[in-house]
Amino acid sequence: MMAVIILAVAAVDQVVKAIMLSWLEPGVPVPVIGDWFRFFLLFNPGAAFSMGADSTWLFTTIQLTFVVVIAILAPKIRDRWQAVGLAMIAGGALGNLIDRLFRDPGFWFGHVVDYISVGGFAVFNIADASITCGVVVFVIAILTEERREKNREEVAA
Repeated sequence: MMAVIILAVAAVDQVVKAIMLSWLEPGVPVPVIGDWFRFFLLFNPGAAFSMGADSTWLFTTIQLTFVVVIAILAPKIRDRWQAVGLAMIAGGALGNLIDRLFRDPGFWFGHVVDYISVGGFAVFNIADASITCGVVVFVIAILTEERREKNREEVAA
């Protein structure tokens, strides 16, 4: 299940990035809901909010490490919701990792394609949204694990 989610998130991310690259011009906003929601193509060398623009190699290494570790640990993760959250995070990391490995300016230092702009918030992509939502799902799963386990035991009894 985790592998399917990881690959689906990364695939959707890459397909939508390809569409946006063929449709949008860098730096030219395309309003969808006024100035509040728009498409705005940019190439991000850093992390969220373009922080760490000089540390692209570090983000590439972290993303690759995370994806590999999740792939190794996936069979040991028993909680369904923790697995979903981690798979969403890993899928987003893989989507952005593909950019860092195969986009300009070159292998390991590629810039991530971002295109969703909401209000005055950062410009992001589907991979970033999946990472954020995956963290929320994972944290909620951790916080509710004991209660869900207790409910399962009561149902089984």
